[in-house]
Amino acid sequence: MKLPKSYFNYISYLGTIIALIAWVAIIFLIVLAKMFDAGNVYFELFTYLIVPGFLVAGLLIIPIGMYLQNRREKKGFKEDESKRLIFDFNDPKTRNAAIIFSVVTVFFVLFTVIGSYKGFHYTESVEFCGTLCHEVMEPEYVAYQYSSHARVKCAECHVGEGVDFYVKSKMSGLRQVFKYIAGTYPTPIETPIRNLRPARETCEKCHWPEKFYTNKIRHEKYYLADSSNTEWDIIMKMKIGPDHAAMGQTEGIHWHINPNIEMEYASDEKREIIPWVKYKNKLTGVELVFKSEENEITEDSLSKMEKRPFDCMDCHNRPSHEYHAPSYFVNHIFTSGEISSKVPYLKAAAMDALNDIYSTKDSAKMGIENKIIQYYTDQYPDVLATFEKEIKAAIPVIYTAYSRNTFPEMKVRYTAYPRHIGHLESNGCSRCHDGKHKTAEGKVISRDCSVCHTFIGQGVFGKLNYATIDSTMEFQHPVDIDNAWKESNCSECHVELY
Repeated sequence: MKLPKSYFNYISYLGTIIALIAWVAIIFLIVLAKMFDAGNVYFELFTYLIVPGFLVAGLLIIPIGMYLQNRREKKGFKEDESKRLIFDFNDPKTRNAAIIFSVVTVFFVLFTVIGSYKGFHYTESVEFCGTLCHEVMEPEYVAYQYSSHARVKCAECHVGEGVDFYVKSKMSGLRQVFKYIAGTYPTPIETPIRNLRPARETCEKCHWPEKFYTNKIRHEKYYLADSSNTEWDIIMKMKIGPDHAAMGQTEGIHWHINPNIEMEYASDEKREIIPWVKYKNKLTGVELVFKSEENEITEDSLSKMEKRPFDCMDCHNRPSHEYHAPSYFVNHIFTSGEISSKVPYLKAAAMDALNDIYSTKDSAKMGIENKIIQYYTDQYPDVLATFEKEIKAAIPVIYTAYSRNTFPEMKVRYTAYPRHIGHLESNGCSRCHDGKHKTAEGKVISRDCSVCHTFIGQGVFGKLNYATIDSTMEFQHPVDIDNAWKESNCSECHVELY
């Protein structure tokens, strides 16, 4: 079988070479998958989509070359047949050259495919996501390493299964790389991420709805900013679910995602202010619309706002990248024993230093040390003289805790990314549960503490007051503020105080 004359041109030759290399690569990848059980969604994407794309491209280039060659001949351009590429395998030189070319090509293809596959896997690794654009991603990477999801790969949540979101993530990644190179990325990185994959397609691969839990006991330790760093404990029964698992999601915090209930809300771009909430019971058909009395909204404004279905991320908005407030991480290092609560006023000194805003990590390191020493020098020189060794030992521990939660160069701190679980340093639950969201008939979204948790123990360590497990006691604020805690959100003070 003779090839048509129009085939003999360099463009068609190029298409042939591309197609042959792609064909060899496909065969090799299929064999590799069978031999080493290397198959996964990304491997298959590479084997059955990307490489075949080159095969198809090569095959398309061949007729394009033939078409262009025909046009040249019609216009009177005669090809010098003496310059035509001829493979005469009867000629020993041609045979040897073909063998050498084939062997080199095979090895080239093998190494290219292996390298491409390794490179492809590297782009899916935690190290790639966290360290390639070091300055930009450092806050996310550091917070991730100390999170409960530290052994879950970034792509498992940010990409998930399937080709469609893989392609979307890579297109988004290209835009991010361009912004990084151009230096046009925002500081801090803006949230929430609009095109984040729905939680039901990622979170629920592990945290499936049928496995939600019942009530949980939570023991919190706080340290007051007084001379003794007084430890104040609070023990709560968190109503995550019902009293019995068999009851499903009929009550408790996870009632919000009961499959028999539809909830949606409208909010500002940051999802911090929620003026409108809609509830629908699929079984009874009952619908309730709650509107905020504090953040009133017109029907015209409401029609222009996005209505978002309520899902896991509306509370668990920082599952792997959480930045804690100074009061939180200082309490933590007191509890762990990394710094001593026996050093008078250490909580107050630490908070005095940590509440400052620093422009760089170096200035923060120096500033925290100077401010703590200055605090004692100015106010309690006798304490500094007695506990100088302990105070100086505490300073690097305090800075380390700071550096895991605050990143000055990216302007990242707890106020930049408020967490929506709880309501201490941010509004969180109180975005809806503020007692000010009402229906036209007067039904209110309650702000009663006992809706989500009950207090079963509280007070100074060693002198706690207790209630029985199935009862509760009224919350007692560690510092006497009368009834102010009943009349305002905790975050109104605790966003800055300690």
